[in-house]
Amino acid sequence: MLITGGFRKGLVVLAALVGLAPTLSGEGLTATALPAPLAVSTDDSPADTSELAIYRQALLQKQSSAIDIRNATIRALHEQQVQQLGYEPSVTDPREIARQIMLNKYSWGADEFTCYNDIIMRESKWNPFADNPHSSAYGIPQALPGRKMASFGADWRTNPATQIRWGLDYVASRYGTPCRAWGFKRAHGWY
Repeated sequence: MLITGGFRKGLVVLAALVGLAPTLSGEGLTATALPAPLAVSTDDSPADTSELAIYRQALLQKQSSAIDIRNATIRALHEQQVQQLGYEPSVTDPREIARQIMLNKYSWGADEFTCYNDIIMRESKWNPFADNPHSSAYGIPQALPGRKMASFGADWRTNPATQIRWGLDYVASRYGTPCRAWGFKRAHGWY
């Protein structure tokens, strides 16, 4: 399609915004994948203005569709990331990370979180850098030795989420639930 006249620069910008491939050739602009063939002259007659309005509307609709597709893709990727991690990636509070992982990965609710919080408050007070000077226990769950958490990520020394994922897995595999682990800790002083 060949477009000539004073609208050339504006159409180049519009075409680029919606993913068209505009190229200048000779006296006009060539664009591929346009919604319908259109030739616009420099004549400002009502017919030419109407055709330009239709053309612009088609370009805007195509751009809107592209934005909708991009947003849907971003949402899908975000949901996939949340599902893989078990928590919302923007969350930084270790307690909230634990709540979300407990609910999403283990279907444990508020009662189980209360028990897990009781354990962690006595172990590390949710400090990911807690280091027991009398043993090699480390991190939020006070893994003994701390390097055990490396099975959940190389960032185990600094990442609360990695430590929490390891700690919840430990509780689930050894005790079944945080409340059972809390009951054991109250009776024995450790878990």
